Amino acid sequence: MKRVRIGIVGGGLMGRELAAVIGRWAALEEHPVTPVLEAVCDPSEAARRWFERVPTVRTLTGDRRRLLEDPDLDVLYLAVPHHLHEELYLETIAAGKDFMGEKPFGIDLAAARRIVAALQERPELFARCSSEMPYFPGAQLAYEHLRSGALGQVIEVEHAFLHSSDLDRGKTINWKRQARYCGEIGVMGDLGMHVVHLPLRLGWRPRRVYAQLQDIVTERPGPDGEPVPCDTWDNATLHTDAGGFPLRLETKRIAPGETNTWRLRAVGMDGGVAFSTARPKEVWRFAVRDGFQVWERLETGSQSAFKTVTGPIFEFGFADAILQMWAAFLAEREAALGDRLGCATPEEALASHELFAAAQESARTGAAVPIPECHKLVTKSAIRC
Repeated sequence: MKRVRIGIVGGGLMGRELAAVIGRWAALEEHPVTPVLEAVCDPSEAARRWFERVPTVRTLTGDRRRLLEDPDLDVLYLAVPHHLHEELYLETIAAGKDFMGEKPFGIDLAAARRIVAALQERPELFARCSSEMPYFPGAQLAYEHLRSGALGQVIEVEHAFLHSSDLDRGKTINWKRQARYCGEIGVMGDLGMHVVHLPLRLGWRPRRVYAQLQDIVTERPGPDGEPVPCDTWDNATLHTDAGGFPLRLETKRIAPGETNTWRLRAVGMDGGVAFSTARPKEVWRFAVRDGFQVWERLETGSQSAFKTVTGPIFEFGFADAILQMWAAFLAEREAALGDRLGCATPEEALASHELFAAAQESARTGAAVPIPECHKLVTKSAIRC
């Protein structure tokens, strides 16, 4: 089996999750490659020290150039704050490395355009954007139901990713709560890819948006306990027109009652489907039978796109979703994805930025704003929009 040698730039939460995923790779019943974690870069010595427990890691460094210049590394995972995306992604492209980039693929639309333009100059490189939630078995079932056309004419779609940790006003400030690090798009940059991945893959591209953006907690304690500005959007509700039907997209850090909930509900003239990670073993499907309107409950187990050794009756969780996302990434890189759902593409990440930029304009003007299809206009010389 082919070995793929991986380096991580950014040894925080998601970098550690990838290390855990690679450690569980044998849980996959079949896969064309075996990943091996060989290098980690992080400016924090404490963060680097955590990876000493991984016996295959041969390089621990605070200098990312050591990973970019390492000819033995095949793939990099770029898990850094948004304000570092453009510089690091462009350096990785220039180094000729395949990579998985974290959402939102640049701190703003201009950065995303430059990243995607650079990738189009290097068509031999394989790059994708992180989005793990659609790999829950229930989400996969819902996606396949939608892809099949079983809904007929679509009437409406609601899609949301909801957190509630920011209900705590005493929570210490971090980079995701400061626009200079997270970007002016705030929560949309942090959570938005999770709710645009499937709609864009299904061809439901928003054409215009009316946005309700909320900055609810305007100060948080700094490292010394003194209040500092918390200047990012906490909640975003985007009312969009997806070409004939309303598509409502919600990303919220302050959603009372929710911990980490990804949910989707879509209905059409011939059927419907609904799924929420709050009830991960349930998928609801709508149909009209014998003149009656019926919502039926389907039970899902542990099995997702890539089969695992876990018994199918057991529960699926976040770590399993990350395993499935990386299995999809590395399979598609080997041209072995088949008809499974692939990870979000750079062009889809760019389309998400077009939506978020229009949402910012809508919030400023109080009007619905058209969304230009800039991602279709990427050329080798420039992006015109």
